[in-house]
Amino acid sequence: MAKSFPKFNLSIFFSFFISVFLSNSIPFANSYHEFSTIISKESMGLKREKLSHLRFFFHDIVAGENPTAVKVAQAAATNKSATGFGMMAVVDDPLTAGPNLSSRLVGRAQGVYASAAVDEVGLLMVLNFAFVGGKYRGSCLSVLGRNAVSSAVREMPIVGGTGLFRFARGYAQAKTRIYDLTTGNAVVEYNVYVLHY
Repeated sequence: MAKSFPKFNLSIFFSFFISVFLSNSIPFANSYHEFSTIISKESMGLKREKLSHLRFFFHDIVAGENPTAVKVAQAAATNKSATGFGMMAVVDDPLTAGPNLSSRLVGRAQGVYASAAVDEVGLLMVLNFAFVGGKYRGSCLSVLGRNAVSSAVREMPIVGGTGLFRFARGYAQAKTRIYDLTTGNAVVEYNVYVLHY
C-alpha cells in the first residue's frame, strides 16, 4: 500500500520560517549601536571652558597682481545695483598680527562672501579663520553671519571650530581700518571673543 504524505500547508511553512528568522535576527539587531549616546566631557578630554580674545587684521585684496578675493558669480542686475547685490567672491585673505600686510602672518580667512542686501552693502560671510602659527597652528574658527559693511563695528557669530577650538562659540567684531576707493582693497581689524576648551 502506498504511503500518503500529509498535504503541504503553506501558512504553517511561513509561520515556521518567520519564527526562525526572527529568533535568529533579534540578537543580531540588538548588536547594533544606538544612533546617539550621551557621553561625558571628560571622556573627550574636555576640561574647563575658557574665554580667549584674538586680535588680527584681515587683508581683503581684490585688485593688483595677486588678489586674495576673487569675484566668482554675480546676477544679471548686479552691475546696476548700488550695493552690488548678487555678487559672490571666494577669498583666501591673509590674517596678520598688525595692520600692515608685512606684519607676522597668523592665519588665513578662507571661504566666501556674498552681497546679500538690496538697500545697503551687507555681506553674508561664510569663513574659516585657519591659523598657521603659534599654539593655534592647524586650528580653525568658523564664522557664519551678516557683515553690514557701512557700520563702524560689525558683529558676526563664531559658530564652531576645530583643533584647539573644538566646541567653540562666540563672536567676532570687525572694524574697517583702511578702504581704498580706487582699488577696493581693505584692511579690517578683527577682535574675536571665543569660548572653547
